[in-house]
Amino acid sequence: MNETRLCAIEQIEQFLNGCTQIEFTKSGDDSERYEHISRVLKRFDYPRQGKREKGVLLKYLPVTSGYSLAQVTRLVTQWFTNRLAAVPLSKRYRAPTAPFARKYTAIDIALLVERDKANEDACGPAIAHRLPRAYSVYGDTRYERLSTLSVSHLRKSTGYQALRVIFIKTHPVRNSIGVRKVPRPNGRVGSVRIDTVHQGDLDGIKGVYHITCVDAVSQWQVEACVQGISEAFLLPVLELIIEQFPFVILGFHSDNGSEYINGPVARILEKLRIEQTKSRSRHSNNNALAESKNASVVRMHMGYEHIPQKYAKPINAFYQETFNPWLNFHRPFMFATEIISPKGKIIKRYKDEDVKTPLECWVQLKTKGWVTLKKGITLEALQALA
Repeated sequence: MNETRLCAIEQIEQFLNGCTQIEFTKSGDDSERYEHISRVLKRFDYPRQGKREKGVLLKYLPVTSGYSLAQVTRLVTQWFTNRLAAVPLSKRYRAPTAPFARKYTAIDIALLVERDKANEDACGPAIAHRLPRAYSVYGDTRYERLSTLSVSHLRKSTGYQALRVIFIKTHPVRNSIGVRKVPRPNGRVGSVRIDTVHQGDLDGIKGVYHITCVDAVSQWQVEACVQGISEAFLLPVLELIIEQFPFVILGFHSDNGSEYINGPVARILEKLRIEQTKSRSRHSNNNALAESKNASVVRMHMGYEHIPQKYAKPINAFYQETFNPWLNFHRPFMFATEIISPKGKIIKRYKDEDVKTPLECWVQLKTKGWVTLKKGITLEALQALA
């Protein structure tokens, strides 16, 4: 940047008013910026300027040099002091020629590390009490310097932290509610997967929550909508979801979210004699069916935009009266055919002839006796609704 044409304080003020921001790249050599500060101070004859003019120059130099105001003030003071001797600006801070002598040696640090390992990292006052006893009571001369130790000082040193490295593993959350396993329905209808989808925030205000509950075998799906995932909103809707399934539910699988892994939900499932399971750690595909329905059903039809919580009840009524019957009676899904490879591995293939609605799949399974209907529900009544 060529700023040599700025020769008046008024021009400097106009430059500052029109200048927005200047970015500087860091470099190891500051000699160019030092020379620039010296030229500006000499060009404007800084010692003869008034208080107002000096203030304008002190605002100008941080903008054009990239230094802070405090650093520029120090450099101006250094230039003002050495201007008669014509000593150029230079870095004056460096390592001291005679640094402070170290009181504790590397042997003392290693000895403290050994002591901390043996005492399982006792607190500072405890270890400071043990070290003088090791020297004065038991006569161990190795602890002569450590007997007057400042424990916190040495434990913060680089040498100590390089020798004493402690790794603490993450402890898993232990919750006795639910069995941590993947449910195996073995072709029998009644093992459902459940997951929650949030409909986004707007200005810090939460939107509605969609609840996806789908059977693992027939893909019979029930959608619901709530204002929040607290007990006051979730428990009544959870009971409504269970009632909408025409068959007996045998298993209830979810992730490890607290909206499902809690006492009230566990009591409801225990009352209905439904086995509650939850996903395993580091197995992200344990609840993959419900999560895939979140994308292919909920996001496809409800989108990603924020929906205020006041619309939860009408959306839930729409789900119950219109959307869920359409999903189960009229919307076809892909069903996998399992093939065993020569090596014994189970491979899933999706064929065109396996595309069918959940009701059609459910009817086929009903003829094989793999579906247990609830009391008062018949196959003919469901087909009539379709």
